[in-house]
Amino acid sequence: MLRDTTTLHRLTTRGILALTVCVGVPAVSVFDAAAQQTPAAGENTARTPEELLANFIHFIKIARYDVAAGEGRSLLDSGLSPTAFVDLVDASGELDRFESAVARGLRVEAVQPIAAGLNDLYRKGRLERARDPDEIARNIALLDGTMGERLSARSRLIAAGEYAMSQLLETLLGDGNLSIRARVQQVMIGMGRQAVIPLSESLAGLSPDLQERVLNVLAAIPYRASLPAVTALYQQTGSSGVRAAAGRVIKALGGDPEASPAMLYAALAEGYYEHRDELTSFPGEEFQLIWDMSPERVLRMNAIQTPIYHDTMAMRMSERSLRLDPSSSETLALWIASAFRREIDGEGLEHVEPVAGRDAMYYAVAAGPSIGQRILARAIDSRDTPLARRAIAAVERTAGVDALTGGDLGRRPLLEALGFHSRRVQIEAALALAHSQPMETFDGAERVVPILAGAIRNADERFAVVLSGSDREEYDRIRGILERSGYNVLPPADRGIDDIMGPISEAPGIDLIVTSLNGADTVAAHDRARAEPRLAAAPMFILARSADALDLERRYRRDRTVLVRRDALTTDQFIAAVDLLEQHAVGGAITEDEARMYTSRSLAALRDLAVARNPVLRIDDAALPLISALDETGGSIQGDIAEVLAHVDQARAQVALADAAFDASSGVRIALLAKVADSAKRFGNMLEPRQVEYLIRLASDDDLATATAAAAVVGALDLPNTDLVPLITGSPVHADRA
Repeated sequence: MLRDTTTLHRLTTRGILALTVCVGVPAVSVFDAAAQQTPAAGENTARTPEELLANFIHFIKIARYDVAAGEGRSLLDSGLSPTAFVDLVDASGELDRFESAVARGLRVEAVQPIAAGLNDLYRKGRLERARDPDEIARNIALLDGTMGERLSARSRLIAAGEYAMSQLLETLLGDGNLSIRARVQQVMIGMGRQAVIPLSESLAGLSPDLQERVLNVLAAIPYRASLPAVTALYQQTGSSGVRAAAGRVIKALGGDPEASPAMLYAALAEGYYEHRDELTSFPGEEFQLIWDMSPERVLRMNAIQTPIYHDTMAMRMSERSLRLDPSSSETLALWIASAFRREIDGEGLEHVEPVAGRDAMYYAVAAGPSIGQRILARAIDSRDTPLARRAIAAVERTAGVDALTGGDLGRRPLLEALGFHSRRVQIEAALALAHSQPMETFDGAERVVPILAGAIRNADERFAVVLSGSDREEYDRIRGILERSGYNVLPPADRGIDDIMGPISEAPGIDLIVTSLNGADTVAAHDRARAEPRLAAAPMFILARSADALDLERRYRRDRTVLVRRDALTTDQFIAAVDLLEQHAVGGAITEDEARMYTSRSLAALRDLAVARNPVLRIDDAALPLISALDETGGSIQGDIAEVLAHVDQARAQVALADAAFDASSGVRIALLAKVADSAKRFGNMLEPRQVEYLIRLASDDDLATATAAAAVVGALDLPNTDLVPLITGSPVHADRA
């Protein structure tokens, strides 16, 4: 209380608060007056950043969070750089109270975003300062200073982390002060995992005596990312001292000195591919660092955008593995999958060039169908829609039917893709199988034609599940937003997914799951959905309560199919978040142009199957959806559907063709009548009597082209003479089309 009183006095003397304490006025009114006299954020005032900072701290302390939020917002909008903000806080002498105020503000919803913004600005400034090369050099020099200077320098160097490693390694490998070198070694050990990759990268370019220095550091850092480089060095070096030092590292890390370095590099590549936490130096930051040893034995760091960092490192480690063991199909598949993912994750980023000079598809096609199937299997296992689509495209270009349907891997990835959660993947897998024209049946063959037929009608339809427990008002709110965005929303599920398994099974696919539940129920809903094959990889949008948001974000931050947002979203923010999730999880919603493309490709595939009379992928299985689509479409699409139906040996197909022709305008009618004639020539007369009578009447139409087309159908039907007499005599047909 004494401290707050002192602060109030200081603020008053600086002119920030001008308070008059009147006799008989309650103390609370004094603070109300202070709030009223503090200008709201956005007003044109002359308050300095120092005054805004002091106000923010003060009003947090007296629980006037609305006023504190305004002052904090003005401070954030003042244009201070992160390092300038650090200078401001440090110069104020109020660091402890600032950190206390921020911690308190983070727990109060009204001021939480502002407190988080100020906290992030301060932390970013501290990092920028610590990572400055001149600051790093100064702190390395201070390692030879007084005890206090050494402790402070060590702390700042560890905070700089990987950014300090180039200068630290230069000092470690130099011939300078032995005591500084020893302290630099302790700093590196204190950095832990952030020192491992730079040190490992340096080994191959060093002389044996310098290799020993680096190995002595790695022996004291318990992170296994150094094992591939150290094991390779152990097996290749001619120096007994280096071999002994490498052996100590391997033993300390629980490794095997005789292990295959190729396999170790492949395992490390898998870790990068999976974006493991221990291989991410700067979580949440825009850039990561990659390292190379120059010919001059200088370790050089290069910043790389975080979205493509792990994919780039996975490619680098896979390549090292392949140099040691070129025969590994799995490692080659991992390299190409990483190249694909680098392209996918790098979309929209500037200056992202192919690592190997050509795009990933070139290598995927050159590697052949077996490698493509391995990439597809990886995509299916990781629920990676964009990767699956690229793998299918590569396989389709190189594989024969045996490679497409066979199980050389002990599994059949392309057939598994027919049941994948993404309709894009289902359709593209079905197209690949249809184009192969299989002559022998295989598991899942019965699904190919229905998938293609379904793509003609509803490729761009989207279906969503909303889980809000028993809160029907929340369900209705979310449903309204989704329906306005083009989704078909399934019925409510008060007790969870199991309540609506029927509608889920009837939908072509589930494109989105939205949850609005407490933290524990959200986790349970997620786990139940992922246990259901049709929902295992459906994008999930979690609306989290403020108290649960951080825990849920941490839980699902590495899952690209899950997006967590606090539930206080506007409609526009909700829609933007869903669009972002769809883009990351499945490459975005199917657009109208894509839907037309899928319709065209599916019809072409079905027509080819029909013409070839494929015995495995039977076109008859498409009859019902094609008949429905025939009534709902027009133009060239309707003509293409009619052509396929003309190859279907079912009465309902011929009947539907005739009805469509009768209902069409004159120009389209003639084309559709030709398809009816084709059907009749292939399969005989399967028309209903009403249709035959109408055809005979149409054959006498005044329009010669129409009459001729109808007469061709009549001829193809091979009708008895009694049905043909009216065409000759001109006597009326005593029946109208029903």
